[in-house]
Amino acid sequence: MVKHLLFFLIIVFGEESDLISQTFNNQQRFRVMSYNTENFFESLQDSVGIPSEFSPTGLRGWSYTRYRDKRNNIAKVIASLGEWTPPALVALCEIGNRHVLEDLALHSPLRTLHYQIIHFESPDPRGIDVALLYQPNIFRPIHQEPIHIHFPKHPYQHTRDILYVAGTTWGRDTVHVFVNHFPSRYSGELESEDSRLFVASVLRHKVDSLFQVNPKSNILIMGDFNDYPDNRSIEKVLRALPEYSTIRPKQLYNLFYTTHTAKKIGSYKHNGEWGMLDQIIVSTNLLSDTLHVHTTLASAHIYMPAFLLEDETKGFGQKPFRTYIGMKYHGGFSDHLPVYIDLQCPQ
Repeated sequence: MVKHLLFFLIIVFGEESDLISQTFNNQQRFRVMSYNTENFFESLQDSVGIPSEFSPTGLRGWSYTRYRDKRNNIAKVIASLGEWTPPALVALCEIGNRHVLEDLALHSPLRTLHYQIIHFESPDPRGIDVALLYQPNIFRPIHQEPIHIHFPKHPYQHTRDILYVAGTTWGRDTVHVFVNHFPSRYSGELESEDSRLFVASVLRHKVDSLFQVNPKSNILIMGDFNDYPDNRSIEKVLRALPEYSTIRPKQLYNLFYTTHTAKKIGSYKHNGEWGMLDQIIVSTNLLSDTLHVHTTLASAHIYMPAFLLEDETKGFGQKPFRTYIGMKYHGGFSDHLPVYIDLQCPQ
């Protein structure tokens, strides 16, 4: 009871605590999460200067009060998922601009956790980007760049960049992190598939270049892929194998493959059916227990606390408690659930 009360005070009131700081420092867990935040926009226009429906006079009536509630909801998700130790890496999708990230890191209840930000403005026509928050005492970036997507057959088509960050964990192992938000299925799954196949090929090319330099590269790929683990973009082009496959050098393993195909649960619900659009994929070396930082096949989880869910109106179980249903404000968190894995970091 005391533990939960102390945690509540820190998250809600932003109070510092030497006890909590000491607990963080003694932990050797490296938690990584990915979260599609569902349109985390300011209540103004987006930074690229495109007038947005997310404004006080826009179609959605996006006010500062609604924006502030959204910001604090995202902070609650990140803090509660981390429990006593904040996630070391937080991949975020559907971010409006850098200002909302700074507001989240510096002015929400997350401010006591001292997250740093990596973000680049993307050419996405809706003005949504990907970003990475990180704990600087655990992860130290040594390289960061946006990987631009140029569709050869459609030069005027734009989508989100892939965010690439290389960094060291406690100054030891280098980890290569890719944050993704593949093109939407909005125009139809088959009609939009070629776009996701192409983005997957760009990502795979970058992965191959890392393996060419170092066959034991530690690669961590996460985000909203708008495809499932057994769709062609992930399984055939990116070549992310099911996590139960034989472990071989220079391979990628999708830690959420079985979650989608066997457990029939997911991070997103469409037409009453769960699907695993949000995934975390790792390279062979991160599955080696001889490495300082490593993970296991059983480490993949969907974060599904009661406050992120609501009952289906037609009696089909539960669904994510989202911010909007169509154009109607609903007041929830997101239409996606976060996913996370734990990496073990022995002293």
